[in-house]
Amino acid sequence: MSLPEMPPPAQPHRQMRINHHDGSSRVVYCVESEVPFPDGRLIVSRTDLSGLLTHVNDAFVEMSGYTEAELLGAPHHILRHPDMPPAAFADLWATVSAGRKWHGYVKNLRKDGTYYWVYATAVPNVRNGAICGYTSVRRKPSRAKIAEVSALYAQMLKQP
Repeated sequence: MSLPEMPPPAQPHRQMRINHHDGSSRVVYCVESEVPFPDGRLIVSRTDLSGLLTHVNDAFVEMSGYTEAELLGAPHHILRHPDMPPAAFADLWATVSAGRKWHGYVKNLRKDGTYYWVYATAVPNVRNGAICGYTSVRRKPSRAKIAEVSALYAQMLKQP
């Protein structure tokens, strides 16, 4: 499935090409405007083994700016913000594919080019002793932690 193209936003933005781990790439538009994580909500999604979305809850749909139809069957990296270092996702995939729980702070890109931060927990779904997919639950992140990881991620992106 190819990802839907993001329309260029009307407000000032930066245009970047993101290369994904699956060999795909796309142009994204980033607006320096944060959408606050809603109080009292959890964002939940499930993917298959290759990271294609198989379930999204209403909070996921609302925060992403995509429709449920655009999301289901799309790769989870549809939300990948270029400010996120590839090493963060490499660590996530190495952890969950080894059958362990992963926690981390993630900056997600919305369809309109704005962004939102989450504190994510991802776990493998195991059936009959084999991993058959993954579930991620995201909650409101700590502002102090966002400041810390933003600086760390910026340093990581500068490394060759």
